[in-house]
Amino acid sequence: MFLGIGIEVIFIIGLASFRLTRLLVFDKITEFIRSPFFDEVKEGEDIYLVPKNKGMRRWIGEALNCYWCTGIWVSMLLLLGYLFLPVISIPLIILLAIAAVAGIIETVVSKWIGE
Repeated sequence: MFLGIGIEVIFIIGLASFRLTRLLVFDKITEFIRSPFFDEVKEGEDIYLVPKNKGMRRWIGEALNCYWCTGIWVSMLLLLGYLFLPVISIPLIILLAIAAVAGIIETVVSKWIGE
């Protein structure tokens, strides 16, 4: 136990961090959040998203372009929320953890049945 947090809570926050990070970095539904921090660069038929050139937008774009970087910030945010704003954070953490488990099950089942 660390800071009064058991392994089960760490696991649940880990699942929630996984889901929220994927939501921010990859999911189409949050594209509008990412778009102010990226420029579209077209090379032939391909279109790439490149972080903005300078300032805070570049910093956020670089973070959103890196799954691991975003994951650290998301994990910190969820942990701090759990510790200092549990009434708000715990339902969100549980929701995200359940969504993560559902996503993992969907991926496993899809691979299993060969989709």
